[in-house]
Amino acid sequence: MEIPENEQFRDRIGTVNKEGKRSWIFPKKPSGRFYKYRTYVSYFLLAFFLSAPFIKINGNQFLLFNVFDRKFNVFGFPFWPQDFYLMVISMIIGVVFIILFTVVFGRIFCGWICPQTIFLEMVFRRIEYWIDGDRGKQIRLSKQPWNAEKIKKRALKWCLFFIISFLIANVFLAYLIGGDTVLEYITGSPFDNLNTLTSLLIFTGVFYFIFAWFREQVCIIACPYGRLQGVLLDNKTINVAYDFVRGEKTAGRAKFKKNEDRETSGKGDCIDCFQCVHVCPTGIDIRNGTQLECVNCTACIDECDDMMEAVGLPKGLIRYASEDNIEKKTPFKFTARIKGYSAVLFILVGLLVGMLFLRNDVEATVLRLPGQLYQHKEGNIISNVYTFKVINKTTKDINDVSFKLISQKGTIELVTHKDFVVPKQGLAQGTLFVEIHSSLMKKEKIELKIGVYSGDTLIETTKTNFLGPRSYR
Repeated sequence: MEIPENEQFRDRIGTVNKEGKRSWIFPKKPSGRFYKYRTYVSYFLLAFFLSAPFIKINGNQFLLFNVFDRKFNVFGFPFWPQDFYLMVISMIIGVVFIILFTVVFGRIFCGWICPQTIFLEMVFRRIEYWIDGDRGKQIRLSKQPWNAEKIKKRALKWCLFFIISFLIANVFLAYLIGGDTVLEYITGSPFDNLNTLTSLLIFTGVFYFIFAWFREQVCIIACPYGRLQGVLLDNKTINVAYDFVRGEKTAGRAKFKKNEDRETSGKGDCIDCFQCVHVCPTGIDIRNGTQLECVNCTACIDECDDMMEAVGLPKGLIRYASEDNIEKKTPFKFTARIKGYSAVLFILVGLLVGMLFLRNDVEATVLRLPGQLYQHKEGNIISNVYTFKVINKTTKDINDVSFKLISQKGTIELVTHKDFVVPKQGLAQGTLFVEIHSSLMKKEKIELKIGVYSGDTLIETTKTNFLGPRSYR
């Protein structure tokens, strides 16, 4: 049975035709108040994205996610692998925040904040509008044969797309290996770092593929966030929505005729101009209701408002609203579901803040050397050998570092030197001996508390086990 044309959106996505092939989207160039606001937000986020790996606070890169050397900076604060639990909690907070935001405002993150949308709509498509023209010209250019004009425009557009993809790849790489390192590679010979150059070209290829060809398919097919909407959205969620009550009325939508009385005829305010469809970057018809492909970019709101103004009808036929607000005129309410997510988010944020305050700038571990037993020394002294590691998370060197026993009387002897320096954002490691008189051994294994000192100042404490003969049990 053939599906009616107005119901085909339920059977396939807007970017796939009847034969299952890619249906290329040529969205109309958007304009209007919401597009202007999105432009301001996008410019700010683009500036942030491009500058963050090159900004430093107290010598720390503002944002760094160096998984290769296990160095992470978030807002200028350094995090080590030992702080991974903080990163996990932060990511959970991010997920809960996005869930809460989606429950209240739908997929607004995708249309206003997502890097995919910002780069595609505010960078690559603007270049496309500049070279190829608006929707009609792009469609005609796509259909025309490969003549001199088409080759010139395609070559110019693809070259610019590649250059911008290369710049984005450099910035992306700066987040992974550090802004200073990337600048050093740029100013040096590319053949001195072939591995980095290869990675850079791979990233460039990925970004070029996404923004030049795959495009809105990322949001529709690849992004898992869109699929979450089916679980997170309900009738109370505020979305970009078509007011079907006003748009359809009793006689349904119809083309606009000058000097007609639509109120008397029962025709809806929707004049069936299809401008909301033509301007949509994912090719959907918002009048079919909330769909997974909708990224809440508000382009249809601006376009519909322009058309309503042109024919003398009230604006807001497409607007931010919930289904209950449109159908029942119910105002937004702080539901139990939203309260629950808010409470979880508040608890997690409080937990993270508390852990950040309790986080030490110095972390030390002292572990018994594997495979080594205790040793007897003169004067009934028992000795154990340990390896130690001291991590300095600050931006200053820690001088005159030494170890002292806190829990028992005894001595600690470093293998190489008496005291040492832990470099800023670095670590120091080595070997030490702990010696305790046998009279202090009440059992074969006791717990030691060791203090780490910088001069006479205690900067960290750590615990380890000390082994002795079984006869002391």
